[in-house]
Amino acid sequence: MNEKAFEIDSEAFAKLSRIQLELMADAGAQIVECYRVLQKGGLNIVGEVLKGQGEFYELEHYPKDDVFDGETNCQYYYHSHRTGTSENGHFHTFLRQSGMPAGLSPVPYSGAEPWPQGSGALSHLIGISMDAYGFPIGLFATNRWVTAEVWYKAEDVIVMLDYFKIDHAYPSWPVNLWISAILILFRPQVEALLRQRDQVITEWACKHQGIDVFEDRDLELTGYLSINVEQQIKHIVAAIENYNLRT
Repeated sequence: MNEKAFEIDSEAFAKLSRIQLELMADAGAQIVECYRVLQKGGLNIVGEVLKGQGEFYELEHYPKDDVFDGETNCQYYYHSHRTGTSENGHFHTFLRQSGMPAGLSPVPYSGAEPWPQGSGALSHLIGISMDAYGFPIGLFATNRWVTAEVWYKAEDVIVMLDYFKIDHAYPSWPVNLWISAILILFRPQVEALLRQRDQVITEWACKHQGIDVFEDRDLELTGYLSINVEQQIKHIVAAIENYNLRT
């Protein structure tokens, strides 16, 4: 597994707009509320996704056939395949082509591997690593072959982030609220990972001439970033307070 890790400096929050910070603060409040109602019942995010799914197998998607919102055309699933790490498993989040804003086109591709088309076409947004207690511990971006997606440049995927929302109660209303809010709360980190993804892909292709970079199994993850919900909320609150002091 190849990955390039980095951190977001806390000073980066001071560069965000007041509107952006307030959106992130609202998302943080939603996440905390999801934790509250789940914990009252002795439940957690991962457990909600796995309930009623039978025996757990590595690489299988949970819940079966993924979670899909027919109105927003957003999708996610949970699975596990990284044994020997602190990760219990991870979520993959997607936006399908029919839910994308107009004017976005995949990058040119001349390789031999067919990319999905029509209703099957989708873009991977970000991955969310989870620990054994059902809490998020990291975000990551991947190479194309990992998720069998259609490849869009980072700036286009960043536009797609505004459209990600799972607005129903299967398999769990708190989980769907949570995963929708995670992409908002950690928007600066997600954007940074996506831009780094494109940089890594470009550099890799230059160093491995003659190899289809999008299908190179030696390049799986293009970036990983550790996250902490409580710490993120603290940074956001501090940045909003600084805005208040300046006005």
